[in-house]
Amino acid sequence: MPSYHLVSRKYRKEDTVIRLATTEVGGGSTVIIAGPCAVEDRELMLQLAPLLKNMGVDVLRGGAFKPRTSPYSFQGLGEEGLQILNEAGRAAGLPVVTELMDARDLDIVYRYTDIIQIGSRNMQNFTLLREVGQTDKPVLLKRGLSATIEEWLLAAEYILAEGNQQVILCERGIRTFETYTRNTLDIGALAAAKHLSHLPVIADPSHATGRRELVAPAAKAAVAAGADGLIIEVHPKPKEAKSDGSQSLLPEELAVLIKEVKALASNIKK
Repeated sequence: MPSYHLVSRKYRKEDTVIRLATTEVGGGSTVIIAGPCAVEDRELMLQLAPLLKNMGVDVLRGGAFKPRTSPYSFQGLGEEGLQILNEAGRAAGLPVVTELMDARDLDIVYRYTDIIQIGSRNMQNFTLLREVGQTDKPVLLKRGLSATIEEWLLAAEYILAEGNQQVILCERGIRTFETYTRNTLDIGALAAAKHLSHLPVIADPSHATGRRELVAPAAKAAVAAGADGLIIEVHPKPKEAKSDGSQSLLPEELAVLIKEVKALASNIKK
């Protein structure tokens, strides 16, 4: 039995399906999570959310607490951002996901969101993992930028060991010697996680590539490898985005991509 006992397929052979109010993750569906990198203002989110809903997005994303390499970069709107995200999601009929960075913010993140994201920088923040493991909200766990597959699955084990069985694994690219892309999308790790674990696995082609023109090819590759869904950044004016504009699709680009990946997933499952 592997050290990630609860996460492994030896513990549970059938796929875990995480059910939200309006959609589900795993079990053969291809969930689309999309939205801007950061919640920037109320007007943008209220205009964007229904547009995303109409094109087939299942979950609205947006960061309220933004972990940035530079302390001088935009750090997010905090609780105000959570309120805006929640309002936009409810108005459009979409569940919402945002990142939790600090256990001290767990109560407010829990209050406003449907899925709690643990970002790559916190994948091995074991105290934080235990805290979300004691909640009843689904957790989207991103792979650390230098984490092995085993370390990633063991991080998920921390959450399941506390009683929360609703974990979504997310491959978001790892740091390698390559500098052209932001990270290196590890398709092999995605397929391996699906083989080793019963948990749903999604991919983040936006952070994996860091380049708008590479998001669609990477997204299709992930779906072809068996991903249960995608989390994609989108912004109506990427050049004016306060964070990650270079990897954000325009809404019309996302609409095309959703149709393409849905068709691809359907053909693969035939």
